[in-house]
Parts: sequence; structure tokens; C-alpha cells
Amino acid sequence: MTISRRRFLAISAAALAASTPAQAAPMHQWRGVALGADASITLMHADAEAIVARALAEISRLERIFSLHDPASALVQLNENGRLAHPPFELLECLSIAGAVHAASSGRFDPTIQPLWAFYAETIAAGRPIDAAARAQVLARVGWHNVQISPAEITLQDGMALSLNGIAQGYIADKVADLLRAEGLQDVLVNTGEMVALGGDPRGGDWPVALDDGQGVLPEAVALRDRALASSSPRGISFDQAGQVGHILDPFTGEPAEAPWRLVSLTAPRAALADALSTACCLMQRDEITALLAAFPDVHLAHLG
Repeated sequence: MTISRRRFLAISAAALAASTPAQAAPMHQWRGVALGADASITLMHADAEAIVARALAEISRLERIFSLHDPASALVQLNENGRLAHPPFELLECLSIAGAVHAASSGRFDPTIQPLWAFYAETIAAGRPIDAAARAQVLARVGWHNVQISPAEITLQDGMALSLNGIAQGYIADKVADLLRAEGLQDVLVNTGEMVALGGDPRGGDWPVALDDGQGVLPEAVALRDRALASSSPRGISFDQAGQVGHILDPFTGEPAEAPWRLVSLTAPRAALADALSTACCLMQRDEITALLAAFPDVHLAHLG
């Protein structure tokens, strides 16, 4: 399978380079991977390593629910069996947010897109062109209305599968931030592919987040404090090495997003919501985005272009 991934989001290069007061603990940053995305946790605290260890344990726990690559994950079990009895609360909560964004976006955000995503990945990796008739057959297996969700069981119709790649990274960022907030921590930046800022930069001011739209770092950094930031790009991941076939697929046509945006970035109280909405926006024109965000007054555009 050939997947070409680009980075479109970066913390300001100054974030770790600035000096700290002699009496303060040094700035600490863990870097790694969470749910397949570049991840980091940045803070200034005497017990930074222990705090990060607890955060990483939470990330690992959530990956065992949401990963598409762990055979034992709840999501993989649901996709393979078409049903999952007694689903984890976190999966139910994430699907609830997904359903709300699906409804608000008139179906643009649809986690049942996974069979179509797999079709593109496998077809292009095999060097074959996308056949419209074959795509239509796969598209018939896409449809959020065919997902049945209850605390007792989640069920899918035959041939269906879910991908939560457009929301789970944000959801995990929220949960890690919740854990740290419950411990009384402040001034921490959590990045699991999407970002949550607890407080601001411990050296003063807000957390500066520089956005990269694939053609370079944008001149204006996003000032983040006690909010989440999520970004989506139609070609942030592409199925082909040339970067022409983007990973955000239209659940109505089955085709890659055609909207003219290189990068959509939103801030919101919760990263999961910003994540799902930014994904939907990649399939919309500007007036449609304006109408969608009107239903979420606490969500704001950080960048559209």
C-alpha cells in the first residue's frame, strides 16, 4: 500500500529554543507517534517525565480502542465482525460526536468511508486506474444511517467498516488533556496529531502554533490558550506518490475532495469536534463552511486557504 504523508502543522520553532528563568524547571518536550501521527507533549514542570509517562499510558489505552492497525483494538474487532458487544465508553462518545457532525455537515463527515479508502489505497498501490463501476460498488457500502449504536452493542451492515481517522486524533488529545487537567496541571501543550492547550506558554503569552499549508509556513502563528486546534488538508495524505489523489473522500461521489483548500484549521473547546469539522470543511465551499460553523458558535476558523 502506497501512502504519501505530508506535515501541515508545526509548533513554532521558537517554542523550545527560548531561554527559561534560572529558577524554573527547563522546558520539556516528548516527541513520538500517536495513532500514526507525529505527536508531542510540551510542558515546564519538575516532574515532567512522570507526567509524560502517565499521558503516554493514556494514549496507549486509547489506541487499543481506536487503532485501525492493532488487530485487538475495539475498532478493528467491530470492522471485522460487523458488531461489537459492550463497546468502550470512549468509542461510544467518539461516535456520538461523529454523528452530530455528520448531521450538521449534511453527511459530508462520514466515518463509514473506510471501505472506499481501502479501495483507493489498494487499487493505486497495485498500479491500477480507479474504475468508476468498481468504485460505485464500494460506495454502496458507505452510509452512516446503517450504523446502529447503543451501549449494549454497535452493529454494521455487511461489508461496512469505520475509520475514525478524521476525529480520533482530536479525541485522544482531549482525553490526554482531561487527564492532565484533572491532576491540576496547567500550561501544557498536547499534540496527538491535533492540539489541545492547557493554559498558555509557561514562559508567558499563548502557545504559538505555526501552520504549514504544504507550500510553506504561514506568516501568522495561531495563539492558543485553553483551546484546541485541528487541521485538515485534502492532500495532507495522498494515495499516490505524486500527491494528486488526496485522502479525504466525498461520501456522496466517492471521489477525492475537490474544494480549493490546501489547509483548513479550526479552534474549538474540544479537539475532537474541531477535527471532525475541519475534515468536513475540506469537502465544502466557503459559503457552506460559513453555514456549518454558524451551528457551532464556539468554533472559529484559524485558517482557510
